[in-house]
Amino acid sequence: MTAILKVDTIQDTSGNNIINESSDTITIGASGDTISIPSGATITGSGLGKVLQVVSGTTSTRVQNNTATYADTGLTVNITPSATSSKIIIMGTQADVFKSSGNSANSVHLRLVRASTEILDIADRAFLTASALENMGNVSFHHLDSPSSTSELTYKTQFHNHSGVEFAAVQQQGAGKSTIIAMEIAG
Repeated sequence: MTAILKVDTIQDTSGNNIINESSDTITIGASGDTISIPSGATITGSGLGKVLQVVSGTTSTRVQNNTATYADTGLTVNITPSATSSKIIIMGTQADVFKSSGNSANSVHLRLVRASTEILDIADRAFLTASALENMGNVSFHHLDSPSSTSELTYKTQFHNHSGVEFAAVQQQGAGKSTIIAMEIAG
């Protein structure tokens, strides 16, 4: 035997509506309420676009590069997608990106890689002054990746000095914090 309960509204003991149905729309809670889902519970439905997980990484360690070859900035994040259909949104800010004053052609190239594959050219010749001046600032980025994988993925930034004569650095002051966030989105 199946029991059926038919109601339009469920209220708490104070008379506040906690579940309300109107015109085929179900409202759970009210503005400012918190909806808690127990650990291990699953919400089913189409789920497309739902954020499945969020991971982050930070660094404030200064890294210098005197060459025109890409080197790791120290900013990295690892994420393991739960399905091959998932998308990964990567957002971040590289702090205190610096080009030295020793050469007028000096600037900074900055890229985002998945493992060792470039997936975004973040900045090409950043902070180029066309004169022998120091220049420094933060560089923000975001990218939507479709890795088609359920293996652990490593996203990181890399940089090099354009001229290969002088030097470039990231986290130049050793105090500014670079951050990276990876979010798995149900696909």
